[in-house]
Amino acid sequence: MRDIRVVGDPVLRTPAEPVVDFDRDLRRLIDEMFDAMYAAQGVGLAGPQIGVSKRVFVYDCSNRKGHLINPVLTVDDDAEVLDEEGCLSVPGRDTGTPIYARTPRAAGVTVRGLDRLGRPVQIKARGLLARCFQHESDHLEGMLYVDRLAKDAARKVLLQAP
Repeated sequence: MRDIRVVGDPVLRTPAEPVVDFDRDLRRLIDEMFDAMYAAQGVGLAGPQIGVSKRVFVYDCSNRKGHLINPVLTVDDDAEVLDEEGCLSVPGRDTGTPIYARTPRAAGVTVRGLDRLGRPVQIKARGLLARCFQHESDHLEGMLYVDRLAKDAARKVLLQAP
């Protein structure tokens, strides 16, 4: 099982590279990502979170389960929604569980990408699924949810992290 990288690891701050090979190694990576996500009790996980700088993420939230490769996210409804958000890569130093903070996100998005066989996928999402897609897409750009918080709120979260 692959370890989840935590804040401070440079891979989390580096934009991920596009996936070009849709082969057995990619399918194995996606399976390993699901295993790591479930073991950590998460709802989404991006390649950089397990040290793989590839543009791929997996998710299982809002009764939807899947993966997206080379995703491109478009905001459909930019109304700001503030809700609690945490990250497997930002665990509490004392608890090891994600630190949550009210994080602004767009209300609705469309994400386009490819599946493990290279076939096109398009998903429109609102609510938790839209939040998940935005969160995981940020990871692929080298961003963490704390980057979307006000400076004081981000500092408060990071002081609790390892």
